[in-house]
Amino acid sequence: MEADVNFKVVKDFCAAAAERCKGKEVLESLSPGQMVVKVVHEQLVDLMGSTETKINTSSKPPTIIMLCGLQGAGKTTNGAKLAGYFKKQGKRPLLVACDVYRPAAIKQLEVVGSQLGVPVYQEGQGDPVKIAQNAIEHAKKHGNDLVFLDTAGRLHIDEELMDELGRVKEAVQPHEIMLAVDAMTGQDAVNAAAVFNERLGIDGILLTKLDGDSRGGAALSARAVTGKPVKFCGVGEKLEQIEPFYPDRMASRILGMGDVLTLIEKAEQAIDDKKAAEMEKKLRAGRFTLNDFLDQMGQLRSMGSLQDVLGMMPGMDRRAMKDLKVDERAMNRMEAIVLSMTDKEREDPGILNSSRRRRIAKGSGARVEDINRLIKQFDMMKALAKQMAGGKVPKGMKGLFG
Repeated sequence: MEADVNFKVVKDFCAAAAERCKGKEVLESLSPGQMVVKVVHEQLVDLMGSTETKINTSSKPPTIIMLCGLQGAGKTTNGAKLAGYFKKQGKRPLLVACDVYRPAAIKQLEVVGSQLGVPVYQEGQGDPVKIAQNAIEHAKKHGNDLVFLDTAGRLHIDEELMDELGRVKEAVQPHEIMLAVDAMTGQDAVNAAAVFNERLGIDGILLTKLDGDSRGGAALSARAVTGKPVKFCGVGEKLEQIEPFYPDRMASRILGMGDVLTLIEKAEQAIDDKKAAEMEKKLRAGRFTLNDFLDQMGQLRSMGSLQDVLGMMPGMDRRAMKDLKVDERAMNRMEAIVLSMTDKEREDPGILNSSRRRRIAKGSGARVEDINRLIKQFDMMKALAKQMAGGKVPKGMKGLFG
């Protein structure tokens, strides 16, 4: 209920989980309470589809993906993100502006398409069916193997909208109809998903705005009501912040267990293995310097916002996180302070006497108190890093001590 899952879905889920618990033997290593959590987690994973589900593709290009959803669900932006995601996989996507009603919808698609380097086909305020058909011919001529149709949305579902979407579907026979669902709408997502599925027969769900307060209850609700898998989710405002949907990870998120696997994946992408190996050697020898500290900050920042990274940590209270505002500028200040030091000072902060600290403060636009605080944090971090280097660190996390 706290994750804003639809009440009927919760009720059915609890009944199924209770039935699953009955007569189940408690493993020796677990308490009965822990066993219940295990069963609930398994039930959640089953309900959301067990495994990652891929988009339906055509053996004869182009693959046509029709994006639909209510106005404000983030369909246009996240559809473009999806096109950008596949471009990185070596595909040649084409975005098509079939939303001819909403003011500036075409311009919005052109702007995000330009930022992602994805071409946009548009004919202005024409007939959406004709635009879709012409766009597919255009894709065939220009070698685009994926066509994303950005269709119109409304603030609410009406006959006119559904009739138009039905005509587009009939005219182009899309290989995938993907419904954009706003993760923040929670229970309201159920009604929209049910109607779109009934009238259009959707193939999958694109969950948007998962970076907000919601734990993803909409994912559970929409999946339970339509029986269709969530395939992708938008996890931030930046255009690269979209990723495949993993039911097991979302189950952990809904239960407030964090998302360690995604965190490790982000770390593996951000962290250079060679640098990590060098860092491990330094840590074991106790030779961690402010230059290394600067490098670590850069790698941590490349994983995304600190708030997002913290949200993936197990044990983090998401309700407390809701009101927590991580000051990203603090890292900018710390970086400026370190960059204002000489190489010798970065290698050996012990030589930083009062006159040197005043000079650094003046050069970085900081106060002497900020320099003192940074050195104190660095000493604490150095001690912590040495402890971590002596224990087991997950692959991809070595060298990340932020």
